[in-house]
Order: sequence, then C-alpha cells, then structure tokens
Amino acid sequence: MNGPRRAAVLGSPIAHSLSPVLHRAAYAELGLDDWSYDRFEVDEAALPGFVGGLDRSWAGLSLTMPLKRAIIPLLDEISPTAASVEAVNTVVLTEDGRRVGDNTDIPGMIAALRERGVEKVESAAVLGAGATASSALAALAVICAGPVTAYVRSRERGDEMRGWGQRLGVDVRIADWAEGTRALEAPLVIATTPAGTTDSVATDVPQHPGILFDVLYEPWPTPLASAWSARGGTVVGGLDLLVHQALLQVEHMTGRSPAPLAAMRQAGEAALAAR
Repeated sequence: MNGPRRAAVLGSPIAHSLSPVLHRAAYAELGLDDWSYDRFEVDEAALPGFVGGLDRSWAGLSLTMPLKRAIIPLLDEISPTAASVEAVNTVVLTEDGRRVGDNTDIPGMIAALRERGVEKVESAAVLGAGATASSALAALAVICAGPVTAYVRSRERGDEMRGWGQRLGVDVRIADWAEGTRALEAPLVIATTPAGTTDSVATDVPQHPGILFDVLYEPWPTPLASAWSARGGTVVGGLDLLVHQALLQVEHMTGRSPAPLAAMRQAGEAALAAR
C-alpha cells in the first residue's frame, strides 16, 4: 500500500512503554520516513471500538497488558505460536483487510538467549507463574532438553504452570516460592516476576552461576542481575527481550528484513538512561 502507514502500541497503563522509541528508531534506520508509531491508553472495554475504527493506513499493532488475550476474539487468524500460549502481542493488518495475530515474545526470548550463545540447556528454573512465565515455557520447549522447575506462590499457580507444560510438551515440576534459592543452581534461570520480588534471593547467588534471564528492564540492573554478574554469570535482561520481540514486530509489520537490531537497542538504552 502506498502513502503514510501507521502502527502503535496499545495497553493500560501505557505511558512507560519503550515500544515507540524502538519502532521509530527502526523506521529511521530503514528509511521509512512516512511511517509513524504511537502509543494509546486502551483497556479491555475500549479495545473492540479502537480496533474497529482502524482504517487502511494502519499496518499493525503491538499489544501489552491487559490486552494480549482480549484481542484474540477480534482477529481473523492467529499463529500457532500465539495459540500455544493463548496470547497475542502483535497484530498485522493485511492489505486485504484481515487482522492476523502473532506472538513475538517467545521467539524474542529464544533470540535474546542465542545472542548470548545459549542454544540448548539440560534443565531450567522459572521464577513466577504469570503470562510471561507461560511464554518462557514456550521458549524452553525449544531450547531445554530436560525438566523445568517452576517456583510459585500457590497451588493454583502451580496447576496452571503444569497445565501449560502439558500443552507445550515441557516436563514442568512445581516447587514452592519459599524454596526459590534452589532455583539459582539451575543452568538457566528465567525470572518473570515484578520489580523487587527476587531481591531477597540476590544474596544467595552461587559461586559459579549459569545463565540468568531477568525479564525486567526498569529499574536495571536488578539486585539479582547485579549479584549474578558479580559472580561471573551470564545475564540476559528485559531490554534484550524487548528489543528482540520489537525487531520481529517491525519485520512483520513493514515486510522489511532484517530490522536494525543495533539501532533499536541503542535507542532503548538511551531512553532508559534519560529517565
């Protein structure tokens, strides 16, 4: 389609989102001067009206909480990746007017780990049991050869994670959150919890840690990430995930590949440093 194209990130709250910074940096590097990317405060109740009002200038949407599941009934198609965790973070609006949903969080996690040389692990631990944890399990279905232990706060959360494991073909074992220090012995630890939640285990990082994937990017580094790095362990951060999932969104929405990873990461780092 010729003429200016639009894209945006939707969610609530949305003011903190780095997506506009990342996508605009990609557009500038790709020479897409007639493309724009904005953010809109949209909750679940307002989502159908917003999506229904999009015209042909729109190329795509990025979705954050609480919209990743709410968007699914409004789509014409979703990818197998998105279906596997019942979560869509990317919508591509095709030239024939169809709305196609995908999930770039999962391949974004895999790409962020591969960038640090992590191709396969024998086992892993996941701290937390929310939406990000289910995406982590989907990524581990690709890169983890053995069991995954999920550290959770309640039996209900444990049942949910076990259910996701069965759907995704991952051997999920459940442990109580109070035993979270044991998680740090795993070859790969994925922390999916809100800011401050893992601070209490930061003093328990083993002498020779493996790989930590902490999905937070603000504040950064977290106490756990700092302690991990100080012991010589490999740390993958939330900005790595954010950039890699946004890179895939840019490629899907614009049809241009490869998207400029270095420029997007630099823009994200600069924006965080300025806050």
